[in-house]
Amino acid sequence: MEKKKIVVATGNQNKLREFSQLFTDYEVVSQKQMGFDEDVEETGATFAENALIKARAAAKALNLPALADDSGLCVDSLGGAPGVYSARYCGWHADDQSNRNLLLKNLQGKSDRRAYFQSAVALVYPDGREVIAEGKTYGYILEEERGEGGFGYDCIFFSDDLKKSFGEATAEEKNAVSHRYRALQALLGKLERI
Repeated sequence: MEKKKIVVATGNQNKLREFSQLFTDYEVVSQKQMGFDEDVEETGATFAENALIKARAAAKALNLPALADDSGLCVDSLGGAPGVYSARYCGWHADDQSNRNLLLKNLQGKSDRRAYFQSAVALVYPDGREVIAEGKTYGYILEEERGEGGFGYDCIFFSDDLKKSFGEATAEEKNAVSHRYRALQALLGKLERI
């Protein structure tokens, strides 16, 4: 029997691979593979809203179930910043290093460095059904970078679960406790009930 297709609204190959490993009952393809290459503007105020915006656009354009996520880093003493602006914390043309530098600068002198990564995943069907789930992983922000692995804020995020920075963790270690993995697991649990 042919597997049903599910479109992932991302160009990120790491996310595509991660989704494929969990959604084994589906043929997981990227929206670009299916011919939808539009850059959808994320205008939501929350991770869930942004995930829905991307999934809705792909589901509508391709008439297939579409899966999207939005995620970022939230720092308690900064009121949850950078939050939905994690990828562009330093401005629209920000890179990982400049984002980390600004975060470390904004945390200077603060004793509370608790933080968490949060992910929201949305699955939107062409008939309008929508399923959303979220996941978090907790830790704190280090005062300096540790490790060469990962991307984004990984080398300054010390994981409570792993007792080391995400930058020092292997991909397998990080993925086992990551916010995205937890959100996807929660989503799979909801799918079993619909």
